[in-house]
Formats: sequence, structure tokens, C-alpha cells
Amino acid sequence: MMQTTTTRRSFLKGATATAATLIAARTLFPSGAFAQGAGPEVTGAKLGFIALTDSSPLIIALEKGFYAKHGVPDVEVMKQASWGATRDNLVLGGAANGIDGAHILTPMPYLMSLGTVTGGTPVPMSIIARLNLDAQAISVSQAYKDAGVGLDSSPLKAIFAERKAAGEEVNVAMTFPGGTHDMWIRYWLAAGGIDPTKEVSLITVPPPQMVANMKVGTMDAFCVGEPWNEQLVNQGVGFTAATTGELWKGHPEKALSLRNEFIEANPVATQAILMAVMEAAQWADAIENKEELAQILGKRSWFNIPAADVAGRLKGDINYGNGRVATATGLEMKFWKDHASYPFKSHDAWFLTENIRWGYLPGSTEITATVDQVNREDIWRGAAAALGVAAADIPEGTSRGPETFFDGKIFDPANPTAYLDSLAIKAMA
Repeated sequence: MMQTTTTRRSFLKGATATAATLIAARTLFPSGAFAQGAGPEVTGAKLGFIALTDSSPLIIALEKGFYAKHGVPDVEVMKQASWGATRDNLVLGGAANGIDGAHILTPMPYLMSLGTVTGGTPVPMSIIARLNLDAQAISVSQAYKDAGVGLDSSPLKAIFAERKAAGEEVNVAMTFPGGTHDMWIRYWLAAGGIDPTKEVSLITVPPPQMVANMKVGTMDAFCVGEPWNEQLVNQGVGFTAATTGELWKGHPEKALSLRNEFIEANPVATQAILMAVMEAAQWADAIENKEELAQILGKRSWFNIPAADVAGRLKGDINYGNGRVATATGLEMKFWKDHASYPFKSHDAWFLTENIRWGYLPGSTEITATVDQVNREDIWRGAAAALGVAAADIPEGTSRGPETFFDGKIFDPANPTAYLDSLAIKAMA
């Protein structure tokens, strides 16, 4: 069940040094340049999703008929086995039996556009919306229940060192190299003085396989989105050390990304798809819909799990599995409120900076230029205007400003270098 580790060397192979090599010329349509009254160029698209709660807007848009409402009734929402499979199907594209877009880890469209994870050949992608804020978690094996590990990972340092000295492997899992879960667990370990590049073995495991792998003892800790952390607790296999919202409250997570080729050929359909997803995000965020959402996601056709594995953390009620239970935490998954759907460029800048920190991208990467190529917040604004989104739900600018993390570190998107300089543990070349 467990996938093999991707080495940093192989991951870097073929990576472009600067954003200048992304796309020779930008020909995508400007914000709001949709033909008024014209119908979508196509009536559907193939969208991938992983069985994670933050895929809800894509699923609800289908279940509640929002795609049909906005003129794209033939949208398919197709389950992917892993983030690697999502990438491979995006490389193929919908016309070649792949997919046109996906629910995706925020950094992946950048890593694909740069060619970093596509064998050196850039596959131009665009982020047109964020799908959620918060509600991932770092879970730890039941074997460490009495170690005192929580938001502070430092109690594991001596334990891991002792195990490694005894010749044992310490496996810590995430879902895709350079992805959000990789960034969260690296940040958490490093903040506790544990170097994730030297003191543990980082392995890649698809989200739906996390609990099964923990159950058979192939890993010591993992970071993944819900519902898998809640399922782990419900099955008594491990406990949640910290939710990612405790590391950085209100943090960005998944994105809706489409191939540029699809967007260029189908600008009206792109807007229609996005309007459907935005409307679904609003539905999913309503407290009165949470139980129904859990029931829908639990269906065999979607996650095929008990609704109880989804429901609690949707509402911000967290049983950590180590005796700690918290309700109404404010750490629930957010699909719409707090500008959850809007793709802030400043957030994408943090993910690129962290990828530089851990050696996945070269230090010469032009962060601002790269974000401007991939982040199409202008498309989001066009869709919001067409949908009649309230002015209060539309951010005034593309930056949310400086962000503060649980360990006191501050990321100022205007000065990523200062942030990198403040970090004691990193793997930059």
C-alpha cells in the first residue's frame, strides 16, 4: 500500500531555474472578458478529486445540480487514486482520456507549470480558486500516546534519535513531495528542532491509504486532510497531535486548478464551472448543511466511509484521540467564509518559499513572477461578479498581508528572504 519515497535529487531533476521559462507569452483572456449572453463553449469537463473533505465543492456542485444550473451539465468529477495519478492525468488532459482540471494541493500547479514534477517538461496550469482553509492534521501512532507530543513536536526528538541509533527506520508520511501536507509536517517537525531531512524518513502515501498503513505499523506519524485523521481516531489507531489550523489559523489548502489549454479554449465554460463550484462552496459552508454534506461524502461513490468519520471536524468539534476533546474550536474546514474561496497570491508565495526552503525549487526562483503566471485570481473575480457575490466576500487586494505561525515566525509576502533567513532548519542548496 505504501508508495516509495521520492528523493529530492530526482524531484529537482528537470526543474526550471526561473519563472521566465514558464510560458513564452501570456495569451489568456483578461478578467471579465467573457462574452455576455454567450453559452459555454463545451457543456462539460473532466475534473479530478481525491477522497478528502476539501473536495466538497466539486462534489456538491454535481450533487446539487450547480454545474447544470450554470450551463455545464456534463461535468464529470472523477476519483483519483493519488496526487501522482492526478498529476499524470492532468498531463494527459481530458481529450486524451486524462482530466482537464482538479481539486489539487495548492503547490502542484506551480510544480507542474515549472516542469519540476513532470520530467522537466512544463505543463502550464492555472489556479482559479481556493477550495478551503484549515482542517488538515498531523496524526501520530498510538505508540507515542504518552510521549507528551502535541503542537510541540520536540518530545519526539529524543525518541526518534534512540530508534534510529538502534537501527530502526522512523517513517513520517505526507501525500506528495512539495505539497501542502509535506510543508505542514516539515514545518511542525522543524519548529520542534527535528530536521525532517536528516532525522526521519519522509515517505509518500496516498490520503485514503494513511489509516491502513498506520494500522499495520509502517509509519510513526503522518499529515493528511480529513476525514482520515478523524477516522484514525475513531478506529483507535492513533491520535491527532495538532491540526494545521493550530500551526497557522486560516491557512490555505487545496485549489481548483485547470490546464491553461482548457481555459484558453473554453473561457465561458471555465467561468461556468467556477460559478458552480463557488455556489457549492457557499452551500457546504452553511452549518445547517453539515450533516447532509457528511452523508453525501460518505457515499460509496465518493469516500465510501461512515458519515461519522466526516461530520465532527466539519463542525470544528475535535476528538484528538489522546484524551483531549474540543468543541466549537473555530478550526472547522472553511469553504467560503473568511474569503476561503479566493486565491490570495500572497498565500501562493508562501508555498513557493517553503518549496525553496526544502530544496524542491532553486533559490533563484522568481516568486512574484511565478505566482503571477499561475494564480488567476482575475478569473475568480470575474466569476464572482457574474454570480453576484457580495462586495464583503470579495477581497480588495491580492495579498492578505504578513502571516504569523504558531512558533512566532512571520511570513511577509513582500520579503520572503527575511522569512527564510529567520528559519534555523532548512535544506536549501
